[in-house]
Amino acid sequence: MKRSGSANLPLHYGYVPQWLAVRMAKLGLAITESIISEYGKNEILRRLSDPFWFQSFGAVMGMDWHSSGITTSVMGALKRAINPRAKELGIFICGGKGKSSRQAPAELISVADQTGLDGNYLVRCSKLSAKVDNTAIQDGFQLYMHNFIVSDTGEWTVVQQGMNAGDKTARRYHWHSEGLQSFVEEPHTAICGINQGTILNMTAADAKPAQNAIINVTHEKPEKMMHEVQQLIMPSHHEVRSENIDLRRLGTVLWLAHDKQITYFEDLLLLEGVGPRTMQSLALVSEVVHGTPSRFKDPARFSFAHGGKDGHPFPVPVNIYDETISILQNAVQKAKLDNSDKQTAIRKLHEIAKQAENNFIPKDNLDELIQKERDESWKYGGKTVFGDAKPPRKVGKGIQLRMF
Repeated sequence: MKRSGSANLPLHYGYVPQWLAVRMAKLGLAITESIISEYGKNEILRRLSDPFWFQSFGAVMGMDWHSSGITTSVMGALKRAINPRAKELGIFICGGKGKSSRQAPAELISVADQTGLDGNYLVRCSKLSAKVDNTAIQDGFQLYMHNFIVSDTGEWTVVQQGMNAGDKTARRYHWHSEGLQSFVEEPHTAICGINQGTILNMTAADAKPAQNAIINVTHEKPEKMMHEVQQLIMPSHHEVRSENIDLRRLGTVLWLAHDKQITYFEDLLLLEGVGPRTMQSLALVSEVVHGTPSRFKDPARFSFAHGGKDGHPFPVPVNIYDETISILQNAVQKAKLDNSDKQTAIRKLHEIAKQAENNFIPKDNLDELIQKERDESWKYGGKTVFGDAKPPRKVGKGIQLRMF
């Protein structure tokens, strides 16, 4: 079954600071290499076609957990990191935001020259996927970003995003070649989002193939297909709230990282010496690499790996971020030398946390957890777009927090 779908996101116009952009590229590459090493290159395409996994992936990289900026920033970071090693990895990323999106056809022809794939076919797939979401389905969102990700075996995924200036939201569309039968007859699992009434849907089952010209226009209500699709509608509020997170799953990660000595687990001995805060990040990154689709229904949880550039839920702990990148990179390099012990240890973090969920009773203390992360952020080199995190400042008998 295709993991295609769409995501509704609040429209954000912020920027990604250079200190985060560099790290996003490194972490994105390390996670990509880990997935390819464990599951093969086509698995990363399947993951990218899943709107819930994609949102979790962006959150674990330190982006605003619910905003439209995740799409352009994550794909930009991946393109910068992956394309220089595309031949080695077998993955190529084409297109981008704005003017870069129009470079996709030329870039795909270049990929075809390097791999022997049918370049004209890939260009056709790229153009048709954009035409469907921008023209054939007129839902009020105009595309401004188009990324076409293709493997050297010909499997592909499209991640593209449109803007609705009227209500200041963005909609991300995901496509996957696996299982795709036609571009003009129900190519998505469905189109989902907030019901905005009747839309023009030229990909309905009774519409004629678009390449033979637009003949029949069919009106379909989006709710007709809602039960069949992955639905990700992100809230407008910026802060992370308990209703945004599976507290049991987050609680087991914190338990594993902070309440147990790592030497208790024989399988994790190779990670001995890694501090509790880094272990927390590694456990969440491990889930992004190894978790099944059902575990990404609460993308906000993954912001507890490396915070967010805007300070929600807390500043990005740069030192922890760097240590996570280093550990993942080291594990990938050792796996290439037929020594996968460290990769196995990282995978065990996810497995142990998952097993512990069965009997785990979470505390409803999310605000306390977030406050603790904010109080201690300065110890880990915490940063936001507003500046460096500061230690709490005592005022009289109380404490006045200084985050920035």
